[in-house]
Amino acid sequence: MKLLPLLTLIAFVIPVLAEDLPVLAAPDFKSPLDATWKIAHGTYEPKDGMLVCAEKPENKHVAVLWHQVGWNSGLIECEFRFDGSKSLILGCDGTTSKGLAHIGRIVIGPKMISIAEDSVKPSHTIAKAPADLKSGVWHRLSIAWSGDRITLKVNDLAIDASHTYLASPKTRSWIAVGGQTASIRGLKISGKP
Repeated sequence: MKLLPLLTLIAFVIPVLAEDLPVLAAPDFKSPLDATWKIAHGTYEPKDGMLVCAEKPENKHVAVLWHQVGWNSGLIECEFRFDGSKSLILGCDGTTSKGLAHIGRIVIGPKMISIAEDSVKPSHTIAKAPADLKSGVWHRLSIAWSGDRITLKVNDLAIDASHTYLASPKTRSWIAVGGQTASIRGLKISGKP
């Protein structure tokens, strides 16, 4: 586990932000998602400026929404709220020696946040920290991903991790929700190849 002091977090996030990353997506969640988005499992309903996300029991899989635009350095920012869900997971897929596969992910649960790399199955957790994320409350989230490093910040809690596999080229990012339901607002994905 690697808890980051604020100055270390700033030292990493500011260079990522200084790259002047173009905005790839900033949906208002008042109208349907555009063609760059694809629902793989579950339901993702834009409603009143929020994206309401939930599993469908018949899928027997967490709800998954793909943003089908690749990037290698990126920043994902939003607010989220657990409304009965057990987890919020954001990650990237890319072309690997195994074909299209998961590269890495962040996992947020009510009691834990973590960063994992996906060169092995199951995912290999490379950083984690205890959390206390109440249901029904909005939480701030930012993920800075550059090269082989991810920095995750949830409210005032931050962790950081690196692994060579995280530097693999990315073809899409995704949002996954386990259980019923979670809401997201203010989503912005910035990135560059």
